[in-house]
Amino acid sequence: MPSPDPKVISGTANRPLARAIMRRMAMHRGVRTGLVEARVERFNDQEIFVEVFENVRGEDMFIVQSTSNPANDNLMELLIISDALRRSSAARITAVIPYFGYARQDRRTKARTPISAKLVANLIANSGIERVLTMDLHAAQIQGFFDIPVDNLYASPIFALDIMHHFKGGLDDLAVVSPDVGGVGRARELAQRINAPLSIVDKRRERAGEVSEMTVIGDVAGKTVIIVDDICDTAGTLCKAADVLVKAGAKEVHAYITHGVLSGPAVDRITASQLKSLVITDSIEPTEAVKNCANIRIVPLAPMLTQAILNIWNGTSVSSLFDTATLEPIYEPLYPGLNIDN
Repeated sequence: MPSPDPKVISGTANRPLARAIMRRMAMHRGVRTGLVEARVERFNDQEIFVEVFENVRGEDMFIVQSTSNPANDNLMELLIISDALRRSSAARITAVIPYFGYARQDRRTKARTPISAKLVANLIANSGIERVLTMDLHAAQIQGFFDIPVDNLYASPIFALDIMHHFKGGLDDLAVVSPDVGGVGRARELAQRINAPLSIVDKRRERAGEVSEMTVIGDVAGKTVIIVDDICDTAGTLCKAADVLVKAGAKEVHAYITHGVLSGPAVDRITASQLKSLVITDSIEPTEAVKNCANIRIVPLAPMLTQAILNIWNGTSVSSLFDTATLEPIYEPLYPGLNIDN
């Protein structure tokens, strides 16, 4: 008989997050539970091999795997795990992809360039995956690239709770800033949740990866500024935006970023920057340098993802997790087992 509980299997991209999800699921379900036993290994030529050690016939399976760096390896792991489960007669396969790689290639910016996000969506759908659960897609239209259901969660309710906890007593002095025009919608949503004004940093590029000029649109003088974005890669734009905001009169600059890619010199830049703090989620497994950085703080996704997995498994609403009030009980700072300050 199929298990009375959802079964979760993990790739190697972010095992700590997968284990945290299982700990929370055990709390919710009141039973001891763990990840499905499997091995994911590489042959000498770096081919990926997967073997599942448990019976999954007729089971509702969830694969936890971010397609972060190394993006190609982690994507192939996801596809191969899905194929292994499908050939083992799993009843349904849901991919839990906290960070969806290739999301920044969502349109053709020049002639003769690919739309890689669409290609990845096709690969995922054709591997046997029947549903995708992800977090803060870089562009909302990526949901339309899939011919299977996609549940896209948002970090803004979590960030709103964190801001209301850490800036208690100073909420009237806050201002939310979008680091570019494209992220205004995301910043506006958070600003509405915490009842703060919205400003924009308009940036101009002479060439890809280099920002030549930045201008602040809006009044940030004397304000505690919160920059909101979905991805921080090398942190060059983020740190430059912080400098511009301080010159415009901002009292303090903090940043809330969903996906901390933080590649190359990012950690060193953040350490030496005007940023008072950078708050990220653990959608991508943080490196030791990120964990040890004094002005980077990590907010866990496990409570939200666990609830989303259980809602999908139960056939109940996932969109209920868009509301701050729904998440408040599981992100309460005094909630057992969750230390949001660390």
